[in-house]
Amino acid sequence: MGDPKKIRKKYQGPRHPWEKLRIDEEKVLTKEYGLKNKKEIWMMETVLKNYKAQVKKLISMTDTQADLEREQLRLKLLSYGLIESNDALDKVLGLTVKDILERRLQTIMFKKNLAKSVNQARQFIVHHHVTVDGTKMTAPSYLVKVKEEGLISFAMKSGLSSPDHPERYSETVAPKVDKKKEAKLAEKKKEEETEGVAAFDEVPTEEEVVLGDLKKKAKVEAKEETSEKQPGEKKNE
Repeated sequence: MGDPKKIRKKYQGPRHPWEKLRIDEEKVLTKEYGLKNKKEIWMMETVLKNYKAQVKKLISMTDTQADLEREQLRLKLLSYGLIESNDALDKVLGLTVKDILERRLQTIMFKKNLAKSVNQARQFIVHHHVTVDGTKMTAPSYLVKVKEEGLISFAMKSGLSSPDHPERYSETVAPKVDKKKEAKLAEKKKEEETEGVAAFDEVPTEEEVVLGDLKKKAKVEAKEETSEKQPGEKKNE
């Protein structure tokens, strides 16, 4: 029977500890779902394996007891949103660990905008701020049923129960502005504007070009006239 005080392991680890592909996939899942360690992934994988083992066993059985157990398992999976009412029971065999991770309380809190991130959702749950159907829940890995999704809220005695709490998610909150970065951008924009004005001033307009040509032509004609008059004046003298 074993020691009742000793908590037994609720998961089955990988058969081989060093598999690069599996390790890389677990790193992505750990970051995406805000998991504490890879044991939480293995726990969800074990839950899925147990469901698949039950389905495989019941599919091959044809007695009335098997029919009853199949219906009970179908209703259970339906309550967790893992299958739909029109799906066959063998659809469970195509589920992945991500389908189970999507049903965790931590993930659903983040998707319902009750937390700004999955890590913050975990903090709220662990710090006794969250209730499910009026019951305080402290396990981020709790699998939420479909009917319980609308019953997730903050505890009445928690400061987070107020929508005005600074840590609550709000779509109207303005993003933080880096003043130094903003000043640099403004200075750069000002320099570009001054350079543009200077460059614009340097480029003459069509009227200025025509006037310049006329002035140059007038100067040339005046020089020619003066050069022609000087020899004639000397002869008259």
